[in-house]
Parts: sequence; C-alpha cells; structure tokens
Amino acid sequence: MRLTGVTLDHRGGDGRPFRVLDLPKLVVAPGEHLGLRGPSGSGKTSILHLIAGLILPGSGTVAWGETEVSALDVSRRDRWRLNTLGYVFQDFHLIPELDVAANITLPASFSSWRIGRAEREHGEALARRMGLTDLSRKAGVLSRGEQQRVAIARALSRRPALILADEPTASLDAAHAEEVGTLLVEAAREAGATLICASHDSGLLARMERCIDIAPAPPLPDLATVSGHAA
Repeated sequence: MRLTGVTLDHRGGDGRPFRVLDLPKLVVAPGEHLGLRGPSGSGKTSILHLIAGLILPGSGTVAWGETEVSALDVSRRDRWRLNTLGYVFQDFHLIPELDVAANITLPASFSSWRIGRAEREHGEALARRMGLTDLSRKAGVLSRGEQQRVAIARALSRRPALILADEPTASLDAAHAEEVGTLLVEAAREAGATLICASHDSGLLARMERCIDIAPAPPLPDLATVSGHAA
C-alpha cells in the first residue's frame, strides 16, 4: 500500500477550508501489520477512508500494488473493495434486523444473489472463532462486544488481502479488548493479510509490527495574509 503526497481538506462551519491530513509518504509492505496512533482529529480515520477509496485525496495518490485506487471511478472502486478489502468500522455498521450469520456473510451477497454453502460454512467457522455460538440472534440485541466480534468476522469473510480496522477495541472493557485484539491480529496473520489498525489502545498497538504517529496537519495559510491584504 502506498500513499504519496496525499492531502485532504474540509470546510468548517464558517465555510473556510482547513487541512485534515498532510501525508508526504506512507508505504505498507504486503502482509505487514501497521498501527496508526495519534490524538483524536489527527486524521487516522481519514487515512483508512482514503486507503479504502471511500474518499479521494485533494492531491496525491493512493495505490495498492499496481492499482491506483485514487484514480478509479466509483464503480471500479466498489469492485476493488469487494475483492480486496475487509473493513472493521468503529460504529460496526451491522444490520440490526439480520442475525449473526446473515451479517457475517453479507459481503458475499453483493456479488451473488444466493449465499453458497461454502460461504455459509466459512461464516460459521469465523463466528465460532470469534466466540459467537448463537448465529440466529439478531444483531440489534447483541452487546457491543458481540457486535464487534460480528464486525470482525464480517470483515474477514471474503478472505481479504487487506484489512482496515478503525478503533476495533474502543467500545470494550480491558479484558474483552485484549481478547478481541488478539483474535483480529491472529486471524489477519493466518490469512497473510495486510492489517492497518487505527487505535488509541496501547495493548493492541503493541501487537502491531510497526506503529507510526499521526500528527494533526498544519493549518492552511491565510490567503489574505499570503496575498498581502491582511487587515
């Protein structure tokens, strides 16, 4: 994974632009486990969204191997995500009305109108690996820890080459955070997947092979000042 010369700007409530991210270069080797740490608002989640192609940089490139993700159109980014990526969202994004099994195998339904036996059995195996025993329970009645386990199992269900995890232990107590973090790292290692994890959890970050600190981007220059028209 390579991010080169990446910047990302947003506009505040007053309409003025501000810089969210300024990342000259980030290279992640295939199969590497990388931790992103930094204060809230430093751009950790934005980096994950850029890697996933959920947002595009204002400048620079985001590439996975020979694929320049940031240059793909919407439909091709969707296909790339489906074939390459597993994402553990901070807010889970489960469907409350669906049961555990259906939530885990949901990504398979995006490419086929029917979930095959192999996908179901793989989903059940992942659920067991995550300590989920009742696959018929609806996601809406699960505890946050159980929902987190379902979200991780879903991210692994397509055997992705790249796993992104955004604060995967943030909603858990210390004991469950350690257990879930171990499951995530071990599952990624067994699959030979690249894992990029944004977290404040020092225990989880200690399991990564490498960690980098993400600092808040410097403010954009005041255009009035730059042009010599400051008050």
